Amino acid sequence: MLQQNDFDLIERFNKGEITDSQKEYVEYLFLTGEENLYLRKSLEKCWDLMLRDPAPSQVDLLPLLNRVHHTIRKNEMLKRKTPLQKIGQIYMKVAAIIILPLLVAGGLLNFNLVNRLRMLSDQKSLSTIYAPLGARVSFTLPDGTTGKLNSGSYLYYSLPFSRNRQIKLEGEAWFEVTPDKKHPFEIMVGGSTLKVLGTSFNVSAYPSENYIEVVLNTGKMEFMYNATNKKIKIDPSEKLVFRNGNISKSVTDPSKYSAWTEGKLVFRDDPMTEVVRRIEKWYNVKINLDDKVLENYSFRGIFQDDTLDGVLKFLAMTSPIRYKIKPGELMTDGTFTKEEVTIFLRK
Repeated sequence: MLQQNDFDLIERFNKGEITDSQKEYVEYLFLTGEENLYLRKSLEKCWDLMLRDPAPSQVDLLPLLNRVHHTIRKNEMLKRKTPLQKIGQIYMKVAAIIILPLLVAGGLLNFNLVNRLRMLSDQKSLSTIYAPLGARVSFTLPDGTTGKLNSGSYLYYSLPFSRNRQIKLEGEAWFEVTPDKKHPFEIMVGGSTLKVLGTSFNVSAYPSENYIEVVLNTGKMEFMYNATNKKIKIDPSEKLVFRNGNISKSVTDPSKYSAWTEGKLVFRDDPMTEVVRRIEKWYNVKINLDDKVLENYSFRGIFQDDTLDGVLKFLAMTSPIRYKIKPGELMTDGTFTKEEVTIFLRK
């Protein structure tokens, strides 16, 4: 059911007074609301405005029709969809809803093409959000859920989304989930599932680490390891860690784990293993500890816009360590290996 905000957004969409993220949401409404009377009226209104154009004879739908038909045929012939084709498929679904009334009104109806368009509009499409290495990306999902995706992370979800609020995360993200008791928000991380209601929290689950970390700021959450179906409740200000089949919980300060969304790297009496893990992700480097005794050290500090060398220098000033940075090497394919840092115990 459409909300008052949806009506306002559609009116502004018709007038061209809308942001890019709001456009995505309105397109989603069109994709999932084919039977909604208000949406149909809204589309008819757009069409009426086009008909009132002082030079309607200049509007030629045949090239558009041919282009749509060509794209459908091309997508059918290709089994493996490229990212560009996936984007094209989404807009073909929009076409299935928006172009059909135009074809009817313009006397250009082709029943074979109409059937193809309707089939496309019924299919689900997979959307991907990616944060490149060294970058952080803000996002808004179709249900209004907002958040940020950390460096080297992927977020996947399918359209339509509102009734099946399930996503897959590879990497780290901060979420502000829109409440909807009838349709819980679920995050697939590795072989586990996080079930949430109206909640703010941080999740870190990079596939290469075999490590899942969940920190709850507000709301309610459940963690379920799919292999056992065992559900574990997470309360606000709690951190859950799942590693190698073992689960642990502890009380923590959630603000430390949301600081990265503001470009800050924060350590508050964190053990060396945690410090190393977060610096590796932050700067896209590889860190080696030369002595296991180093794992017993903990660190405090807040860094913003600091270089890797600057962070390591501060750590060396506050503890008996020294370090060595090995620059990345040029590979035969033109790419570079990661910088490699070795931390030694200063004796």
